Amino acid sequence: MKRRVWLTLGAVVLGGGGVTYAVASPSSDSGATGRAKRPVKVYALALKGTAADRQDLARTDTSQFSMLGVSWAGATTRLHGTAQVRTRSTATGEWSAWRDLELNVDPLEKPGRRVRGASEPLWVGSSNGVQVQVVRKNGTTTALPKGLEVNLVDPGVVTDAEAEAPGSEPAAFVAEGSPDATSSSTPADPASPGDGTVVTPTDGQTATSPAPTDTATSTAAPTDSSSASASASASPSASPSPTGPTAPPSTRPQPPIVDRAGWGADESISPLAPEYNADVKAVFVHHTDGANDYSCTDSPSIVRSIYAYHVQVEGWKDIGYNFLVDKCGTIFEGRKGGVDLPVLGAHTYGWNRESAGIAVLGDYTTTSASNAALASIARLAAWKLGQYGADPAGTTQLTAGATQKNYFSTGFTAGSAYTFQRISGHRDGYNTQCPGNTLYPQLPTIRAWAAGPVQGLKITSLGGATASGSTYYTKGAITAHWTATTPGSLIKSFQLLVDGKTVATASGTATSVGATLPVGSHTIAVRAVHQSGKTATSSALTVVAETTAPTFTTTPRISLRSGTVNTSAVPVTLGWKATDDKALQSVKLLSPTTATFSPTTTSSSRTATSGTATTWSMRAYDYAGNYRTSSPAYTPAILQESSATKTGSWTTRSSTSYLGGKSYSSGSKGAGLTWTFTGRSAAWVVSRASTSGQAYVYVDGTKAATVDLKSATTLYRQAIWTKSWSSSAKHTIKVVVVGTSGRPTVTTDGLVYIK
Repeated sequence: MKRRVWLTLGAVVLGGGGVTYAVASPSSDSGATGRAKRPVKVYALALKGTAADRQDLARTDTSQFSMLGVSWAGATTRLHGTAQVRTRSTATGEWSAWRDLELNVDPLEKPGRRVRGASEPLWVGSSNGVQVQVVRKNGTTTALPKGLEVNLVDPGVVTDAEAEAPGSEPAAFVAEGSPDATSSSTPADPASPGDGTVVTPTDGQTATSPAPTDTATSTAAPTDSSSASASASASPSASPSPTGPTAPPSTRPQPPIVDRAGWGADESISPLAPEYNADVKAVFVHHTDGANDYSCTDSPSIVRSIYAYHVQVEGWKDIGYNFLVDKCGTIFEGRKGGVDLPVLGAHTYGWNRESAGIAVLGDYTTTSASNAALASIARLAAWKLGQYGADPAGTTQLTAGATQKNYFSTGFTAGSAYTFQRISGHRDGYNTQCPGNTLYPQLPTIRAWAAGPVQGLKITSLGGATASGSTYYTKGAITAHWTATTPGSLIKSFQLLVDGKTVATASGTATSVGATLPVGSHTIAVRAVHQSGKTATSSALTVVAETTAPTFTTTPRISLRSGTVNTSAVPVTLGWKATDDKALQSVKLLSPTTATFSPTTTSSSRTATSGTATTWSMRAYDYAGNYRTSSPAYTPAILQESSATKTGSWTTRSSTSYLGGKSYSSGSKGAGLTWTFTGRSAAWVVSRASTSGQAYVYVDGTKAATVDLKSATTLYRQAIWTKSWSSSAKHTIKVVVVGTSGRPTVTTDGLVYIK
């Protein structure tokens, strides 16, 4: 079993060749009592191989780490080739696929002598093994740089919440005696240079050594105080006063920001005082590279790791970004000096002197940034630019601090002024893909959200009101619901407008508000007030408030219809007519069954229970929700054939197929049956067959119809002839056998009427 050693202080060479050269402990301030859990650690493993072509590190066991990068001697030296890493997960024990490190990193404008060249750091999550390969680019004659090493960062545990997280226990730093561990190059920790001299960590922003040139030569830094890259010595107005500058007020509210103590910054590793610009004319948006599947609870650890990497691996004076934002929208203070002050950062080569840098945690080359992240960038940029009266959607002139080309091959000459969007991407100023091919196209959205007015505002629904066509109807009380694409965190308030006047106000995160309208026709709209004060108003809706109920111009009533009659149920037609002074919505049948009908429907086929008084209750609704109910009662009654007055010859027939089990049948021409009743509808019920004949029907002494009972199939209890009146009255119905040749027989079951 390999013996593991836990190292906590200094620059110590391990038995296997690994060097621990930087240990960051949490601040010991009195407010950090819950943070002294485990310090941040940074250590290095040297790569092996032919320096000119390829250098590697075979699979090597290490202690726990979560971020790594490759660095080399000489900040002005560029690595022309590829650097790839694989890591082993502490959770699964599985090795990842090969991942590329981003090598096209902005140089410092005037790097100090101890600053190292380095890749962008890559967040890989909790890991305990690493493999590295660095290969020179095909066709180039430039050798790989000297002093190549892989730098591993353990973010440590500095909060109680982190201490409770899985995998937070200390582990051996490097497996002692590991066959793959190699000697490290001289550690980059500027506080422990190893040569007996005292070296101050610096980004080189005020140093006098030449700026890195790679293959091009930079011109001297401009002396204009408005230059983005001019040194402090060349730009006195950019140097901080002994007490520091005064923070100007902003036209926008400051978003919540996690300060450096909140994410566990060890201030002892970056002792130099911050430097300040004269103002902030623009904001450059970046991404930090690394995985996007991190948990937002890991964000403080990621920020700590970037801080340690920038300072203790690359030799910078502090973290390069002014602010960092995670995918959940949490904003972290980056470089120290005061979030409300124009702190000079190290994020966009040639343009740091008039700007601030905001980095989104993660890689947005193929994945879009979350709306939460975009909203926080917009809030932060609007606030920071608002301190200097700048429109986030506008443009500005920035003075180049270096001669170079950007990602789009636009050339810049040091000392000359160029137009930039107030919110720009890293690639606009430097030749890099940052902030990624998917985040960069999202910058217009950030600008629109930051500048206002509110985007995509529309009313989605109107509670308490119902639409008929393009008009809504209500009794009076309404609730307007809306959506907007601009996040609520950038909206000051919403106002409900009735006929152009504000009747209710809601917060910027609200999505609805209510009001009561007076009777009459109104226009309803929602106005959104952006943090900038700019307003946007939705399309207006027409809303009619009314309280008049519909009316039944024809009271619901039933009439007999053709169909099969049973002793328990007879076929009827339910008829009605309803109207409204504004807009009838529907009519509902409430009893004896339920149904809903359109406003233009005036009848429905139903069945009614015979011999029983039944209430037919109907309710008419208008679109405002007003309604009226009508509930008349009707009784279908069956008059058997035996209750009729007979003339001529009739024979009684018996069968369960007949109403009451019996019927009358006659083939005698002129034979008749007469029923007398008081009602409003009647139906003659008969049997039908292929041999059935014809009959005359007389109503109140007047011939009304000739009915042919012939049917291809035998049918019983058929209401074959019906008659209805507008009101109930006494009537007589008489049927007379026609005596049809070859099929004279008429078989009758009786008469049904509605009383």
